[in-house]
Amino acid sequence: MDREYVESSMITSIGYDPNTSTLEIEFKSTGAVWQYYDFPENLWYEFKAGSLGKFWHASIKDQYRENQVG
Repeated sequence: MDREYVESSMITSIGYDPNTSTLEIEFKSTGAVWQYYDFPENLWYEFKAGSLGKFWHASIKDQYRENQVG
């Protein structure tokens, strides 16, 4: 999946595949890449529009099936 680099103290890059509704996040602290499944496309745009770390904590963490992929 293609990811775009972002300005965030917590996240290095983010990507989204609308065909599979998969969100991918690369975290700065560990360099780990996680995928979040069944993530709605409208939330992808909300996620990108604000504070990535705050949105992740409030609306993504522990809300979706996830898997570390890198």
